[in-house]
Amino acid sequence: MNFELSKSLEILAKTPLVLDALLNGLSKEWIENNEGENTWSPFDIVGHLIFGEKTDWMVRIKTILSESENKLFEPFDRYAQLTENQEKTISGLIHEFRDLRRRNLNELNALNITLNDLNRTGIHPEFGEVNLKQLISTWAVHDLGHLAQISRVMSKQYKNEVGPWIDYLGVLKK
Repeated sequence: MNFELSKSLEILAKTPLVLDALLNGLSKEWIENNEGENTWSPFDIVGHLIFGEKTDWMVRIKTILSESENKLFEPFDRYAQLTENQEKTISGLIHEFRDLRRRNLNELNALNITLNDLNRTGIHPEFGEVNLKQLISTWAVHDLGHLAQISRVMSKQYKNEVGPWIDYLGVLKK
């Protein structure tokens, strides 16, 4: 499938709903357990998504679309959520994420991005020049990757409980 802004928006708009359906109301073991040392729990992942909504995606989109000569993106702290949000509930995090995402998508729609805009560029601190189409594509795939990660982390909580079916459960082998 080739990039279409509307198709990316479909994914970006659904992510908060998926998180709410998957995580809200679960016991803390499902929410707080991870895959071991230096891995993230579903709680951590939602916190990471929130931090991205606050400091990454729209900030970088606006940098690309700005008339400023400075197109350099600020580095993104991929681990900020590990020290933030610790006193919140998963329900509170999902609610915050939903509100931030709604605001960001409204702001994105208001930019009336054109086909020419999709080729405009910014400077990523690690990758160098990237364009708006790549950034928005990455935003959608980032969501999908973290939804898959949440499912994997949760699945692995029962890795030792599924018995012989483990051979048929690829999610437990990665």
